[in-house]
Amino acid sequence: MVDARPARRFVVQLHRASRLHYDLRFEVDGALASWAVPKGPTLDPGVRRSAFRVDDHPMEYLDFEGVIPEGTYGGGDVIVWDIGTWTPHGTDDPARALEAGELHADVHGEKLRGRLVLVRRGDGSAGSDGEQWLLVHKKDSHAVKGWNPEDHPRSVLSGRTSDEVKADPERLWRSDLPAAEASIHLRRPDSSGPDEGELEALDELGTEGIWEVFGRELRLTNLDKVLFPARDGEEPVTKRELVRYAAQIAPTVLPYLAGRALNMHRYPNGADAKGFWHKQRPAHAPEWLTGWDNPEADPGETTTYVVADEPAAVVWAANFGALEWHAWTSLTDQPHRPTYALVDLDPGEATSWEDLLVLARLHRTAFEHTGVRAQPKVTGRRGIQIWVPISRGPTFDDTRAWVEQLSRTVGAVVPELVSWKWEVRERGGKARLDYTQNAINKTLVAPYSPRAAPGAPVSAPIEWDELDDPSLRPDGFTVRTVLDRLAAKGEPFRRVLADGQTLPKLS
Repeated sequence: MVDARPARRFVVQLHRASRLHYDLRFEVDGALASWAVPKGPTLDPGVRRSAFRVDDHPMEYLDFEGVIPEGTYGGGDVIVWDIGTWTPHGTDDPARALEAGELHADVHGEKLRGRLVLVRRGDGSAGSDGEQWLLVHKKDSHAVKGWNPEDHPRSVLSGRTSDEVKADPERLWRSDLPAAEASIHLRRPDSSGPDEGELEALDELGTEGIWEVFGRELRLTNLDKVLFPARDGEEPVTKRELVRYAAQIAPTVLPYLAGRALNMHRYPNGADAKGFWHKQRPAHAPEWLTGWDNPEADPGETTTYVVADEPAAVVWAANFGALEWHAWTSLTDQPHRPTYALVDLDPGEATSWEDLLVLARLHRTAFEHTGVRAQPKVTGRRGIQIWVPISRGPTFDDTRAWVEQLSRTVGAVVPELVSWKWEVRERGGKARLDYTQNAINKTLVAPYSPRAAPGAPVSAPIEWDELDDPSLRPDGFTVRTVLDRLAAKGEPFRRVLADGQTLPKLS
Protein backbone atom coordinates (compact mmCIF):
# COMPACT_ATOMS: atom_id res chain seq x y z
CA MET A 1 0.00 0.00 0.00
CA VAL A 2 1.03 3.61 -0.49
CA ASP A 3 2.01 5.54 2.64
CA ALA A 4 -0.44 8.42 2.88
CA ARG A 5 1.71 10.50 5.26
CA PRO A 6 3.64 13.10 3.27
CA ALA A 7 7.34 13.43 4.01
CA ARG A 8 8.49 16.26 6.26
CA ARG A 9 10.30 18.96 4.35
CA PHE A 10 13.24 21.22 5.07
CA VAL A 11 14.80 24.18 3.29
CA VAL A 12 17.89 26.32 3.58
CA GLN A 13 17.50 29.82 2.16
CA LEU A 14 20.50 32.05 1.54
CA HIS A 15 19.22 35.40 2.74
CA ARG A 16 20.98 38.73 2.23
CA ALA A 17 19.20 41.09 4.58
CA SER A 18 21.03 43.49 6.91
CA ARG A 19 23.60 40.68 7.12
CA LEU A 20 24.13 37.63 4.93
CA HIS A 21 23.03 34.42 6.61
CA TYR A 22 21.48 31.05 5.90
CA ASP A 23 17.96 30.32 7.16
CA LEU A 24 17.57 26.66 8.14
CA ARG A 25 13.92 25.59 8.37
CA PHE A 26 12.32 22.27 9.32
CA GLU A 27 8.67 21.40 8.84
CA VAL A 28 7.25 20.73 12.30
CA ASP A 29 3.52 20.45 12.95
CA GLY A 30 2.45 22.49 9.93
CA ALA A 31 4.96 25.33 10.29
CA LEU A 32 8.63 25.93 9.56
CA ALA A 33 10.76 25.90 12.70
CA SER A 34 13.57 28.30 11.78
CA TRP A 35 17.15 29.20 12.66
CA ALA A 36 19.43 31.87 11.24
CA VAL A 37 22.89 30.36 10.67
CA PRO A 38 25.39 33.18 9.95
CA LYS A 39 28.11 30.99 8.40
CA GLY A 40 25.78 28.39 6.96
CA PRO A 41 25.37 24.66 7.53
CA THR A 42 28.22 22.35 6.56
CA LEU A 43 28.93 18.67 5.95
CA ASP A 44 32.17 18.98 7.95
CA PRO A 45 31.67 17.18 11.31
CA GLY A 46 34.61 19.03 12.78
CA VAL A 47 32.93 22.44 12.45
CA ARG A 48 30.39 23.89 14.86
CA ARG A 49 28.04 26.61 13.74
CA SER A 50 26.15 29.15 15.80
CA ALA A 51 22.43 29.14 15.03
CA PHE A 52 19.78 31.51 16.31
CA ARG A 53 16.20 30.33 16.70
CA VAL A 54 13.78 32.83 15.16
CA ASP A 55 10.02 32.90 14.74
CA ASP A 56 8.40 30.00 12.93
CA HIS A 57 7.56 30.73 9.30
CA PRO A 58 4.46 29.64 7.36
CA MET A 59 4.70 26.61 5.07
CA GLU A 60 4.02 28.89 2.11
CA TYR A 61 7.50 30.32 2.60
CA LEU A 62 9.14 26.90 2.05
CA ASP A 63 10.17 27.44 -1.57
CA PHE A 64 10.18 31.22 -1.72
CA GLU A 65 12.93 32.68 -3.88
CA GLY A 66 12.94 36.35 -4.75
CA VAL A 67 13.03 39.63 -2.86
CA ILE A 68 11.54 40.94 0.35
CA PRO A 69 10.93 44.70 0.10
CA GLU A 70 13.40 46.93 1.88
CA GLY A 71 12.01 48.45 5.05
CA THR A 72 9.99 45.33 5.92
CA TYR A 73 10.95 42.40 8.13
CA GLY A 74 13.83 40.51 6.51
CA GLY A 75 14.15 42.94 3.61
CA GLY A 76 16.64 41.64 1.01
CA ASP A 77 17.09 38.88 -1.54
CA VAL A 78 16.50 35.18 -0.94
CA ILE A 79 17.46 32.05 -2.87
CA VAL A 80 16.57 28.44 -2.10
CA TRP A 81 20.08 27.23 -1.36
CA ASP A 82 18.92 23.67 -0.59
CA ILE A 83 15.62 21.86 -0.20
CA GLY A 84 14.50 18.32 0.49
CA THR A 85 12.98 16.05 3.12
CA TRP A 86 13.98 15.19 6.65
CA THR A 87 13.30 12.55 9.27
CA PRO A 88 13.57 13.09 13.03
CA HIS A 89 15.99 10.69 14.69
CA GLY A 90 15.37 9.29 18.14
CA THR A 91 11.86 10.72 18.46
CA ASP A 92 8.44 10.66 16.81
CA ASP A 93 7.65 14.08 18.27
CA PRO A 94 10.10 16.70 16.96
CA ALA A 95 8.12 19.52 18.57
CA ARG A 96 8.76 18.01 22.00
CA ALA A 97 12.41 17.49 21.11
CA LEU A 98 12.70 21.18 20.29
CA GLU A 99 11.10 22.10 23.59
CA ALA A 100 13.67 19.91 25.30
CA GLY A 101 16.44 21.72 23.43
CA GLU A 102 17.90 19.02 21.17
CA LEU A 103 16.86 17.89 17.69
CA HIS A 104 18.53 15.20 15.56
CA ALA A 105 17.49 15.41 11.90
CA ASP A 106 18.39 13.10 9.02
CA VAL A 107 18.25 15.37 5.98
CA HIS A 108 17.91 14.38 2.33
CA GLY A 109 18.64 17.48 0.26
CA GLU A 110 20.58 18.18 -2.90
CA LYS A 111 23.52 19.69 -1.00
CA LEU A 112 22.96 18.59 2.57
CA ARG A 113 22.82 14.90 3.42
CA GLY A 114 23.20 12.97 6.64
CA ARG A 115 22.46 13.85 10.25
CA LEU A 116 22.29 17.40 11.55
CA VAL A 117 22.06 18.08 15.26
CA LEU A 118 20.71 21.26 16.83
CA VAL A 119 21.35 21.85 20.53
CA ARG A 120 20.10 24.81 22.55
CA ARG A 121 22.81 26.65 24.43
CA GLY A 122 22.60 28.08 27.93
CA ASP A 123 19.24 28.61 29.56
CA GLY A 124 17.38 29.19 26.31
CA SER A 125 17.04 32.95 26.78
CA ALA A 126 16.95 34.95 23.57
CA GLY A 127 19.65 37.45 22.72
CA SER A 128 19.43 40.26 20.18
CA ASP A 129 19.69 37.74 17.31
CA GLY A 130 17.34 35.16 18.80
CA GLU A 131 17.57 32.08 20.97
CA GLN A 132 21.08 30.62 20.74
CA TRP A 133 21.63 27.08 19.46
CA LEU A 134 24.56 25.05 18.15
CA LEU A 135 24.45 23.28 14.77
CA VAL A 136 26.73 20.34 13.92
CA HIS A 137 26.89 17.57 11.32
CA LYS A 138 27.44 14.09 12.68
CA LYS A 139 30.41 12.03 11.51
CA ASP A 140 28.56 9.69 9.15
CA SER A 141 28.82 8.43 5.57
CA HIS A 142 27.73 11.83 4.21
CA ALA A 143 30.26 13.88 6.18
CA VAL A 144 32.89 15.77 4.15
CA LYS A 145 35.87 17.35 5.85
CA GLY A 146 36.45 20.95 4.77
CA TRP A 147 33.06 21.31 3.09
CA ASN A 148 32.22 25.01 2.79
CA PRO A 149 28.74 26.29 1.87
CA GLU A 150 30.28 29.31 0.14
CA ASP A 151 31.66 26.95 -2.51
CA HIS A 152 28.06 26.11 -3.50
CA PRO A 153 26.38 29.50 -4.02
CA ARG A 154 23.60 28.67 -6.51
CA SER A 155 19.92 28.02 -5.96
CA VAL A 156 18.86 24.39 -6.29
CA LEU A 157 15.56 25.54 -7.82
CA SER A 158 16.63 28.06 -10.45
CA GLY A 159 20.39 27.57 -10.66
CA ARG A 160 20.79 31.31 -10.10
CA THR A 161 23.03 33.18 -7.67
CA SER A 162 21.82 35.74 -5.15
CA ASP A 163 23.03 38.56 -7.40
CA GLU A 164 21.11 37.15 -10.37
CA VAL A 165 17.89 36.83 -8.36
CA LYS A 166 18.27 40.34 -6.99
CA ALA A 167 18.80 41.74 -10.49
CA ASP A 168 15.76 39.98 -11.97
CA PRO A 169 13.44 38.61 -9.27
CA GLU A 170 10.45 36.51 -10.19
CA ARG A 171 8.71 36.74 -6.81
CA LEU A 172 8.13 39.20 -4.02
CA TRP A 173 7.25 38.31 -0.41
CA ARG A 174 4.76 40.63 1.28
CA SER A 175 4.90 39.87 5.00
CA ASP A 176 1.98 42.26 5.58
CA LEU A 177 -0.35 39.90 3.67
CA PRO A 178 -1.78 36.53 4.74
CA ALA A 179 0.67 33.71 4.04
CA ALA A 180 -1.47 32.28 1.25
CA GLU A 181 -1.27 35.62 -0.59
CA ALA A 182 2.18 36.83 0.43
CA SER A 183 4.19 35.39 -2.49
CA ILE A 184 3.62 37.73 -5.42
CA HIS A 185 4.67 36.65 -8.91
CA LEU A 186 6.33 39.60 -10.60
CA ARG A 187 6.58 37.97 -14.02
CA ARG A 188 3.91 35.86 -15.63
CA PRO A 189 3.95 34.12 -19.00
CA ASP A 190 2.78 36.43 -21.77
CA SER A 191 -0.61 35.03 -22.77
CA SER A 192 -1.01 37.37 -25.72
CA GLY A 193 -0.57 35.80 -29.13
CA PRO A 194 -0.40 37.51 -32.51
CA ASP A 195 -2.93 40.28 -33.11
CA GLU A 196 -5.49 40.30 -35.92
CA GLY A 197 -3.22 42.33 -38.16
CA GLU A 198 -0.42 39.80 -37.84
CA LEU A 199 -2.77 36.90 -38.53
CA GLU A 200 -4.13 38.70 -41.60
CA ALA A 201 -0.57 39.19 -42.81
CA LEU A 202 -0.02 35.43 -42.54
CA ASP A 203 -3.22 34.75 -44.50
CA GLU A 204 -2.14 37.16 -47.23
CA LEU A 205 1.25 35.57 -47.79
CA GLY A 206 1.66 33.42 -50.86
CA THR A 207 3.07 29.95 -50.57
CA GLU A 208 6.14 31.48 -48.96
CA GLY A 209 7.35 34.81 -47.64
CA ILE A 210 8.49 36.77 -44.59
CA TRP A 211 6.13 36.94 -41.62
CA GLU A 212 6.90 39.29 -38.76
CA VAL A 213 5.55 37.99 -35.45
CA PHE A 214 6.68 38.28 -31.82
CA GLY A 215 9.25 40.83 -32.99
CA ARG A 216 11.01 38.37 -35.27
CA GLU A 217 11.10 38.00 -39.03
CA LEU A 218 10.42 34.40 -40.01
CA ARG A 219 10.88 33.05 -43.53
CA LEU A 220 7.96 30.69 -44.12
CA THR A 221 7.82 28.14 -46.95
CA ASN A 222 5.29 25.76 -48.54
CA LEU A 223 2.42 27.31 -46.64
CA ASP A 224 -0.31 25.62 -48.67
CA LYS A 225 1.16 22.17 -48.32
CA VAL A 226 -1.13 19.63 -46.61
CA LEU A 227 0.55 18.37 -43.43
CA PHE A 228 -2.33 16.58 -41.72
CA PRO A 229 -4.81 14.44 -43.68
CA ALA A 230 -8.48 15.26 -43.25
CA ARG A 231 -10.82 13.56 -40.81
CA ASP A 232 -14.24 12.56 -42.06
CA GLY A 233 -16.27 15.64 -42.87
CA GLU A 234 -13.34 18.02 -42.40
CA GLU A 235 -10.75 19.72 -44.57
CA PRO A 236 -7.08 18.71 -44.31
CA VAL A 237 -4.76 20.91 -42.25
CA THR A 238 -2.14 22.88 -44.18
CA LYS A 239 1.20 24.19 -43.05
CA ARG A 240 -0.26 27.70 -42.95
CA GLU A 241 -2.84 26.53 -40.42
CA LEU A 242 -0.17 24.77 -38.36
CA VAL A 243 1.97 27.92 -38.31
CA ARG A 244 -1.07 29.97 -37.29
CA TYR A 245 -1.82 27.55 -34.46
CA ALA A 246 1.83 27.54 -33.35
CA ALA A 247 1.79 31.33 -33.07
CA GLN A 248 -1.50 31.38 -31.19
CA ILE A 249 -0.50 28.64 -28.73
CA ALA A 250 3.14 29.72 -28.33
CA PRO A 251 2.67 31.91 -25.23
CA THR A 252 0.74 29.08 -23.56
CA VAL A 253 3.11 26.25 -24.44
CA LEU A 254 6.34 28.21 -23.97
CA PRO A 255 6.68 27.69 -20.19
CA TYR A 256 6.79 23.92 -20.82
CA LEU A 257 9.56 24.29 -23.39
CA ALA A 258 11.72 27.18 -22.16
CA GLY A 259 15.11 26.29 -20.72
CA ARG A 260 14.87 22.70 -21.99
CA ALA A 261 16.47 20.82 -24.86
CA LEU A 262 13.88 20.25 -27.59
CA ASN A 263 13.41 16.97 -29.45
CA MET A 264 11.48 17.74 -32.64
CA HIS A 265 9.48 15.04 -34.40
CA ARG A 266 9.59 16.23 -38.00
CA TYR A 267 7.26 15.28 -40.83
CA PRO A 268 8.32 17.59 -43.69
CA ASN A 269 6.20 15.52 -46.11
CA GLY A 270 3.16 15.46 -43.86
CA ALA A 271 1.75 13.23 -41.15
CA ASP A 272 0.83 10.44 -43.56
CA ALA A 273 4.49 10.00 -44.56
CA LYS A 274 7.27 8.63 -42.37
CA GLY A 275 8.64 11.11 -39.85
CA PHE A 276 11.95 11.28 -38.02
CA TRP A 277 13.46 12.75 -34.88
CA HIS A 278 15.50 15.91 -35.33
CA LYS A 279 17.46 17.18 -32.34
CA GLN A 280 20.45 19.05 -33.76
CA ARG A 281 20.12 22.82 -34.10
CA PRO A 282 20.54 23.30 -37.85
CA ALA A 283 23.33 25.47 -39.17
CA HIS A 284 20.80 27.63 -41.07
CA ALA A 285 18.80 28.43 -37.92
CA PRO A 286 18.39 32.16 -37.23
CA GLU A 287 20.95 33.65 -34.86
CA TRP A 288 18.32 34.51 -32.27
CA LEU A 289 17.24 30.85 -31.88
CA THR A 290 18.73 29.64 -28.60
CA GLY A 291 20.90 26.54 -28.62
CA TRP A 292 22.33 24.38 -25.86
CA ASP A 293 25.67 22.61 -26.27
CA ASN A 294 25.46 19.20 -24.66
CA PRO A 295 28.81 18.68 -22.90
CA GLU A 296 28.21 14.92 -22.63
CA ALA A 297 27.54 14.26 -26.32
CA ASP A 298 29.33 11.20 -27.61
CA PRO A 299 30.59 11.02 -31.21
CA GLY A 300 27.62 10.87 -33.56
CA GLU A 301 25.18 12.23 -30.97
CA THR A 302 23.45 15.59 -30.93
CA THR A 303 25.93 18.30 -29.95
CA THR A 304 23.66 21.36 -29.92
CA TYR A 305 19.95 21.25 -29.18
CA VAL A 306 17.34 23.87 -29.97
CA VAL A 307 15.91 25.57 -26.86
CA ALA A 308 12.58 27.32 -27.40
CA ASP A 309 13.10 30.30 -25.12
CA GLU A 310 10.73 32.70 -26.89
CA PRO A 311 7.38 32.38 -28.68
CA ALA A 312 8.86 32.90 -32.15
CA ALA A 313 10.89 29.70 -31.64
CA VAL A 314 7.67 27.65 -31.55
CA VAL A 315 6.61 29.17 -34.88
CA TRP A 316 10.06 28.46 -36.31
CA ALA A 317 9.77 24.79 -35.26
CA ALA A 318 6.37 24.45 -36.96
CA ASN A 319 7.73 25.96 -40.17
CA PHE A 320 10.69 23.53 -39.89
CA GLY A 321 8.24 20.65 -40.21
CA ALA A 322 8.19 19.76 -36.51
CA LEU A 323 4.64 18.51 -36.11
CA GLU A 324 5.35 17.40 -32.55
CA TRP A 325 7.28 19.17 -29.79
CA HIS A 326 8.96 17.09 -27.07
CA ALA A 327 11.04 18.91 -24.43
CA TRP A 328 13.33 17.28 -21.89
CA THR A 329 12.01 16.90 -18.35
CA SER A 330 15.18 18.49 -16.97
CA LEU A 331 16.52 21.99 -17.54
CA THR A 332 19.75 22.55 -19.41
CA ASP A 333 21.56 23.95 -16.36
CA GLN A 334 21.12 20.61 -14.54
CA PRO A 335 20.30 17.99 -17.16
CA HIS A 336 20.50 15.09 -14.70
CA ARG A 337 17.93 16.61 -12.31
CA PRO A 338 14.35 16.25 -13.59
CA THR A 339 11.64 18.73 -12.68
CA TYR A 340 8.84 16.27 -13.41
CA ALA A 341 8.14 12.63 -12.71
CA LEU A 342 6.18 11.09 -15.59
CA VAL A 343 3.46 8.44 -15.73
CA ASP A 344 2.72 7.15 -19.23
CA LEU A 345 -0.41 5.01 -19.65
CA ASP A 346 0.41 3.26 -22.90
CA PRO A 347 -2.51 1.23 -24.27
CA GLY A 348 -1.96 -2.12 -25.98
CA GLU A 349 -3.78 -3.43 -29.02
CA ALA A 350 -6.48 -5.00 -26.85
CA THR A 351 -6.79 -2.02 -24.46
CA SER A 352 -10.12 -0.25 -24.80
CA TRP A 353 -10.58 3.41 -23.97
CA GLU A 354 -12.65 2.36 -20.96
CA ASP A 355 -9.79 0.14 -19.76
CA LEU A 356 -7.40 3.06 -20.00
CA LEU A 357 -9.78 5.27 -18.05
CA VAL A 358 -9.86 2.65 -15.29
CA LEU A 359 -6.07 2.83 -15.04
CA ALA A 360 -6.11 6.64 -15.06
CA ARG A 361 -8.75 6.78 -12.31
CA LEU A 362 -6.76 4.36 -10.17
CA HIS A 363 -3.74 6.63 -10.52
CA ARG A 364 -5.97 9.56 -9.57
CA THR A 365 -6.89 7.73 -6.36
CA ALA A 366 -3.22 6.93 -5.66
CA PHE A 367 -2.24 10.58 -6.01
CA GLU A 368 -5.10 11.67 -3.77
CA HIS A 369 -4.01 9.07 -1.20
CA THR A 370 -0.39 10.23 -1.18
CA GLY A 371 -1.20 13.93 -1.25
CA VAL A 372 0.90 14.35 -4.39
CA ARG A 373 -0.02 17.07 -6.90
CA ALA A 374 -0.19 15.74 -10.44
CA GLN A 375 -1.91 16.71 -13.67
CA PRO A 376 -3.23 14.51 -16.50
CA LYS A 377 -3.45 15.09 -20.21
CA VAL A 378 -4.67 13.08 -23.15
CA THR A 379 -1.95 12.32 -25.65
CA GLY A 380 -3.75 13.16 -28.88
CA ARG A 381 -3.29 9.53 -29.91
CA ARG A 382 -4.66 6.71 -27.71
CA GLY A 383 -3.08 7.28 -24.32
CA ILE A 384 -3.10 9.37 -21.17
CA GLN A 385 -0.05 10.89 -19.47
CA ILE A 386 0.36 12.28 -15.96
CA TRP A 387 3.01 14.83 -15.01
CA VAL A 388 4.14 15.20 -11.39
CA PRO A 389 6.05 18.43 -10.64
CA ILE A 390 8.99 17.93 -8.28
CA SER A 391 11.62 20.12 -6.70
CA ARG A 392 15.01 19.50 -8.23
CA GLY A 393 17.10 17.06 -6.24
CA PRO A 394 16.10 13.50 -7.17
CA THR A 395 17.87 11.85 -10.09
CA PHE A 396 16.17 10.12 -13.00
CA ASP A 397 16.91 6.82 -11.25
CA ASP A 398 14.97 8.12 -8.26
CA THR A 399 11.94 9.29 -10.24
CA ARG A 400 11.88 6.13 -12.36
CA ALA A 401 11.91 3.94 -9.24
CA TRP A 402 9.20 6.04 -7.58
CA VAL A 403 6.89 5.94 -10.61
CA GLU A 404 7.49 2.23 -11.04
CA GLN A 405 6.54 1.55 -7.43
CA LEU A 406 3.41 3.68 -7.70
CA SER A 407 2.30 2.16 -11.01
CA ARG A 408 3.00 -1.42 -9.93
CA THR A 409 0.77 -0.81 -6.92
CA VAL A 410 -1.95 0.44 -9.26
CA GLY A 411 -1.38 -2.37 -11.76
CA ALA A 412 -1.74 -5.00 -9.04
CA VAL A 413 -5.37 -3.94 -8.61
CA VAL A 414 -6.21 -4.79 -12.24
CA PRO A 415 -3.57 -7.31 -13.39
CA GLU A 416 -5.82 -8.39 -16.25
CA LEU A 417 -5.29 -4.97 -17.89
CA VAL A 418 -1.53 -4.53 -17.46
CA SER A 419 1.62 -6.16 -18.79
CA TRP A 420 5.12 -5.39 -17.57
CA LYS A 421 6.84 -6.97 -20.56
CA TRP A 422 9.23 -4.74 -22.46
CA GLU A 423 8.53 -6.04 -25.96
CA VAL A 424 5.16 -5.03 -27.43
CA ARG A 425 4.62 -8.46 -28.99
CA GLU A 426 5.01 -10.08 -25.56
CA ARG A 427 2.32 -8.01 -23.85
CA GLY A 428 -0.67 -9.89 -25.19
CA GLY A 429 -2.31 -6.64 -26.23
CA LYS A 430 -2.36 -5.32 -22.66
CA ALA A 431 -1.50 -1.79 -21.53
CA ARG A 432 1.93 -0.85 -20.21
CA LEU A 433 2.44 1.59 -17.35
CA ASP A 434 5.65 2.96 -18.75
CA TYR A 435 7.87 4.27 -15.98
CA THR A 436 10.96 4.06 -18.22
CA GLN A 437 10.22 7.48 -19.71
CA ASN A 438 11.86 8.87 -16.56
CA ALA A 439 15.33 9.06 -18.08
CA ILE A 440 17.57 11.78 -19.46
CA ASN A 441 16.74 12.67 -23.07
CA LYS A 442 13.53 10.61 -22.96
CA THR A 443 10.52 12.80 -23.43
CA LEU A 444 6.75 12.86 -23.48
CA VAL A 445 4.99 15.11 -25.94
CA ALA A 446 4.54 18.65 -24.61
CA PRO A 447 1.10 19.88 -23.59
CA TYR A 448 -0.71 21.52 -26.53
CA SER A 449 1.69 20.03 -29.05
CA PRO A 450 0.03 18.73 -32.22
CA ARG A 451 0.31 15.03 -33.06
CA ALA A 452 1.10 13.60 -36.48
CA ALA A 453 -2.32 12.14 -37.23
CA PRO A 454 -5.39 13.00 -39.34
CA GLY A 455 -7.12 16.20 -38.22
CA ALA A 456 -4.08 17.50 -36.29
CA PRO A 457 -5.08 16.30 -32.81
CA VAL A 458 -3.47 17.95 -29.81
CA SER A 459 -2.08 16.55 -26.56
CA ALA A 460 -4.55 18.39 -24.36
CA PRO A 461 -4.42 18.87 -20.58
CA ILE A 462 -7.57 17.88 -18.73
CA GLU A 463 -8.96 18.16 -15.24
CA TRP A 464 -9.06 14.99 -13.14
CA ASP A 465 -12.86 14.98 -13.06
CA GLU A 466 -12.95 14.89 -16.87
CA LEU A 467 -11.92 11.24 -16.60
CA ASP A 468 -15.58 10.70 -15.68
CA ASP A 469 -16.89 12.60 -18.72
CA PRO A 470 -18.34 10.09 -21.23
CA SER A 471 -17.48 12.44 -24.11
CA LEU A 472 -13.74 12.48 -23.36
CA ARG A 473 -11.55 10.99 -26.06
CA PRO A 474 -7.73 10.82 -26.23
CA ASP A 475 -7.65 12.53 -29.64
CA GLY A 476 -10.77 14.64 -29.28
CA PHE A 477 -9.04 18.04 -29.27
CA THR A 478 -7.38 19.47 -32.38
CA VAL A 479 -5.53 22.58 -33.49
CA ARG A 480 -8.94 23.88 -34.58
CA THR A 481 -10.72 23.35 -31.27
CA VAL A 482 -8.26 23.51 -28.38
CA LEU A 483 -7.92 27.31 -28.43
CA ASP A 484 -11.67 27.66 -27.83
CA ARG A 485 -11.34 25.16 -25.00
CA LEU A 486 -8.55 27.23 -23.47
CA ALA A 487 -10.65 30.37 -23.70
CA ALA A 488 -13.63 28.67 -22.07
CA LYS A 489 -11.98 26.50 -19.41
CA GLY A 490 -8.59 28.04 -18.74
CA GLU A 491 -5.27 26.24 -18.51
CA PRO A 492 -5.29 23.43 -15.89
CA PHE A 493 -1.75 22.26 -16.66
CA ARG A 494 -0.32 25.50 -15.23
CA ARG A 495 -0.39 23.67 -11.90
CA VAL A 496 2.69 21.68 -12.89
CA LEU A 497 4.55 24.98 -13.26
CA ALA A 498 3.85 25.91 -9.65
CA ASP A 499 6.56 25.27 -7.13
CA GLY A 500 7.73 21.68 -7.03
CA GLN A 501 7.18 19.12 -4.33
CA THR A 502 9.06 16.32 -2.66
CA LEU A 503 7.97 12.81 -3.57
CA PRO A 504 6.90 10.91 -0.44
CA LYS A 505 8.22 7.48 0.37
CA LEU A 506 5.96 4.68 -0.80
CA SER A 507 5.61 1.43 1.11
